[in-house]
Amino acid sequence: MAGVSIGVKARRRLELGVDAGEAAEDDKVIMELKAKGSTSIKALLVEDIGVCRLVLSTILLRLHCEVTLAMNGKEAVDLFLAGKKFDIVLFDKNMPIMTGPEAIVKIRAMGETNVKMVGVSADNHAMEAFMSAGADLFVPKPMRMEALGPIIQEVINKKKNEMV
Repeated sequence: MAGVSIGVKARRRLELGVDAGEAAEDDKVIMELKAKGSTSIKALLVEDIGVCRLVLSTILLRLHCEVTLAMNGKEAVDLFLAGKKFDIVLFDKNMPIMTGPEAIVKIRAMGETNVKMVGVSADNHAMEAFMSAGADLFVPKPMRMEALGPIIQEVINKKKNEMV
């Protein structure tokens, strides 16, 4: 499943136990991004657990990101070796074949310094592992729209500034 792209827009709210208050907050984040003139962001989601891939990719799609999926760190590294470019990469920590922090070290060693690398994990010791590997940021699971929205906006702003 290496490098599977999701080319659909999230049009329906997934019923994943999100209450009305959380849904309203999600919609508020999306409206703020739209008001700021968001552009399409290329996101790579590196996650081995299906339900986590579903939840995180849905959030990214709702934030108008173009999402590519990788099942482990090696698949992510292979995408970069193939010349694929991303604006942001979200990595899980513990995955088969290659962990998120191991993949970050390899990708950074390729000279990929412009891509925002975000570690995402429920592991209590994950932040240290991600930051020492070269991640730009760490966000604990469960990831929420209001946590990811400002990160995506930062990537959008950086992208816009580079175009000027």
